Amino acid sequence: MDWLSIVPPLVAIVVVFWKKEVIMALLLAVLTAEALILLQSAGESVLLSPITSVERVIEVAASPGNTRILLFSVLVGALLAYIRDSGGVAAMVNWLTGKGVAKSRRQVGGLTMATGIAVFIESNLSVLTSGIFARGLFDKFKISRARLAYIIDSTSAPVCILILLNGWGAFVLGMLETYELPVSAVSVLWGTVPLNFYALFTLLIVIYTIVTDKVHGPMAAEEQKQHLQETQLESEPATKARFMTIPLAVMVFSMVGFMFWTGDGVLAEGSGSKSVLYATVLATAVAYLLLLGHKRFTHHEAVKVGFKGMGELLPLVTIVLLSLTLGSSLKVLGTGVFVSGIVGEYLPLVLIVPMLFLAGAIMSFTTGTSWGTFAILIPIGVPLIQTLGLPPSLVIAAILGGGIFGDHCSPISDTSAVSSIAAGCDLLTHVRTQLPYALLAGGMTLIAYFLASVMMIG
Repeated sequence: MDWLSIVPPLVAIVVVFWKKEVIMALLLAVLTAEALILLQSAGESVLLSPITSVERVIEVAASPGNTRILLFSVLVGALLAYIRDSGGVAAMVNWLTGKGVAKSRRQVGGLTMATGIAVFIESNLSVLTSGIFARGLFDKFKISRARLAYIIDSTSAPVCILILLNGWGAFVLGMLETYELPVSAVSVLWGTVPLNFYALFTLLIVIYTIVTDKVHGPMAAEEQKQHLQETQLESEPATKARFMTIPLAVMVFSMVGFMFWTGDGVLAEGSGSKSVLYATVLATAVAYLLLLGHKRFTHHEAVKVGFKGMGELLPLVTIVLLSLTLGSSLKVLGTGVFVSGIVGEYLPLVLIVPMLFLAGAIMSFTTGTSWGTFAILIPIGVPLIQTLGLPPSLVIAAILGGGIFGDHCSPISDTSAVSSIAAGCDLLTHVRTQLPYALLAGGMTLIAYFLASVMMIG
């Protein structure tokens, strides 16, 4: 049965690569895991695996921490819908453009990157805001839309995974809190920031591109063409910038405050799942009241917009639920312990972390999702920490870095698609021009994780 315990994650990985469908992969993996658990139980029929799978989902959802993560994942859809449909994003862009602070190509690039960094709550919102804001400026200074798409895309995902006061941070924190770790889950997660080499290298390459005003490879050829493709982006007409700035500010600052509150004055000891849920509830309520107070929407219209936004994120909520369920099933099977034993016996310890990054990069590029990559690899990586004594933050950082590789440069990633639309650039042109930069950062990251492993493990 030891060998069979690795079948569920293999099923997930094979289906992900084959069908490029994360929800189906996770569902089949859960069913497989529950069938194997029933095989271990004398007198139980494998035919009951669908029933036990449902019960496993209920067991996972009964956990207060897991429920908070699921509620957050739903509510953030309403918050984003309020910000988008209120016209707040368009108003903010107009206000920034009217200030006339961009006077050179370098300033335009720097301002675009800074805008993407400022809106770190959600990657798609980041690229939309910075992309819409910068299109006219890039045209004025004769900079290609491909470079704009690269800057906003390669800023949003790395920044979101480094700042972590967003859905990614809450999701990963929720998964980590289900395991017993040498230090708190919050400490492990914040410890990944200086060790997330892929995100750091990617941002450094973006800064190099902006400061030197140089591009290379397919990007240079595209720059020579100056072929700008206009893509119509559907957005609400500009209203008031406060519809965007106030709810986002409330969410960011209240989350930090709730972290201190739940941690009795110590940020690292705070409850991430509680803080992000409370902050999201507060920010959504503030956004709702702003829209009603300024008569932007009636109560019924605001409720309709909120539920529409929640509905848009139902696939994400399903991924979150199934990933937590798979992690619970794999714990019962002992998959992680078995895999860690195999890895510890056949793979040098200093190669484990680089291989985790590589696995995450391949998986996320193939599927176009970071959430699914985290969902599959974290339940495998954490037991390696527990049984082999690997540095927790280094292992998790490698998984997170691998996950965002595909999220920001895969042709089937929603972030890549939104980036190309926001920049007015053809999607395949965007992927083709950005990929060499991503591969360079990935190669440097593999070397960095090997060297870090030698120093921290060897």
